[in-house]
Amino acid sequence: MFRLTRRFIQFCLLAIVTFGLLVACNPQQSATDSTTPAASAPSGKPLVVGSSPWPGFAGHYAAVAKDFFKEEGITVNDTYFQVATDVNTALLADRLDLAWTGGPDAVVMAAQDPSLKIIMISDYSDGADGILARGVSSPADLKGKTVAWETLPLQALLLRKYLEQGGLTEKDIQLQVIPAAEAAAAFAANKIDVAVTYEPWLTTAAKEGNGQVIFSSKGTNIIPVALVAKESVIQERKADIQAFMRAIDRGVKLVRENPDEANAIVAAKLGVKPEEVPEQLATVRMFDVAENKEIIFNPSHPLNVMDSLAFAAKTSQEIGLISAPLDASKLYDDSLIKNL
Repeated sequence: MFRLTRRFIQFCLLAIVTFGLLVACNPQQSATDSTTPAASAPSGKPLVVGSSPWPGFAGHYAAVAKDFFKEEGITVNDTYFQVATDVNTALLADRLDLAWTGGPDAVVMAAQDPSLKIIMISDYSDGADGILARGVSSPADLKGKTVAWETLPLQALLLRKYLEQGGLTEKDIQLQVIPAAEAAAAFAANKIDVAVTYEPWLTTAAKEGNGQVIFSSKGTNIIPVALVAKESVIQERKADIQAFMRAIDRGVKLVRENPDEANAIVAAKLGVKPEEVPEQLATVRMFDVAENKEIIFNPSHPLNVMDSLAFAAKTSQEIGLISAPLDASKLYDDSLIKNL
């Protein structure tokens, strides 16, 4: 009996040791160990990211040019669109993992796909969006005029804001749909008298067309510009997205600390001369990761994005861009940026 018990004990000890070795060699056997590496290490799968011409994307352009993504352990396929609305279309069609787009655009897209979330802010338009005109001295002067625009939600909010100052609505004008770059070019060539557009074309078109910017986003947080993703991508690619954010942070720092190098990079994307880039950047207020935490997603800060999104959601419903109310608190996910 004693010999049998001793053999049994020896067998149990051997089994325990063997099991321990198996677990040590294969961490997937442990629920605790299996989640930690997946959450902290990039997946190795490329991130497909959509962008377009906009001075506030300078940090992204710099990160692409310097391939800061590689240094963060990820691969990014940068898909560059000349027309901002094409970025939105590609995101909704699942052709992009991440997209840089206007906050108001994200609000309207979220009405179609509630899984869309704003996860980072690149900048606030600070004069980069505006209305070009000749022979207009007050909002009331727009009555009966043809106004060219790209039908972007951010343009709709800006135009509505100006029209209201003259007691007008969109019904009092004639809207002509033209991509922002083409609208600016048509204004510069004196083919149209009023256009809603944005940088890098706004300032140049005003000068070349002997007109003026009669209204802009200067000094406001009406138009945040954001990094947007679907909830499924956020959940599946957390480590990749956080690595992407770190690379963008480095890009923003390059733009701020090494303007000579950054201006050449940004100029190539915006189609302007390097010496014109500082004027372009002056029309946006860019944010790095720390400022996203301290300002953007801080409800106690006067420039927080929550208030901006609430305004965009409310106004978008009022002017018919969306058919039902949207809860602004569900339009963003700040967990990734706050955990960096």
